[in-house]
Amino acid sequence: MAISVREGAISSSTLLKRLRSGSRKNATYTAFREVGRVIRTEQLLRYLSDAPLRRRATAATNKVEAFNGFSQWLGFGNRGVITDNDPVEQEKAMKFNALLTNAVVFHSALDIAEIVRQLLEEGWEIGPEELARISPYLTEHINRFGEYSTHELGLQPEAYDQKLDVDFTPLREQDQVAAGFGTAA
Repeated sequence: MAISVREGAISSSTLLKRLRSGSRKNATYTAFREVGRVIRTEQLLRYLSDAPLRRRATAATNKVEAFNGFSQWLGFGNRGVITDNDPVEQEKAMKFNALLTNAVVFHSALDIAEIVRQLLEEGWEIGPEELARISPYLTEHINRFGEYSTHELGLQPEAYDQKLDVDFTPLREQDQVAAGFGTAA
């Protein structure tokens, strides 16, 4: 098929139409499905026989799950449930949460880098193994609800001046008519 497309014997759109049909009678579809099964079986056997690959896959999965958990922790409002049925609003909520998560992760990474620089200047030895164990998904330094100062509670407000400096001269008759307050003569 690839050679046929390259040589121009069949157009790529025709090939995609054939593959998209998904018919079990379609020989092209069946062939690609079987090739996919062979590739999947080969990858599963490789995964099962290769312990370092399993460790890398598990570590990558754990990083993704940690990111998702951190993102859910940041999107604490309504327990992370999107209640709006409007797809546009749902997409906005998800994108805003992803933006917030990435901004906080970036800020945490900058903080971590600064601390590592300070430790290196103090003479600490920090290698790649130690750095690999640091996660930017830290929550201890984040106050999701903000900080509210209470020292203003003891301050006395200034006295309220109830006098207004507004000129309440009577409206001209035409303004009153226009406003619906009078009748024209």
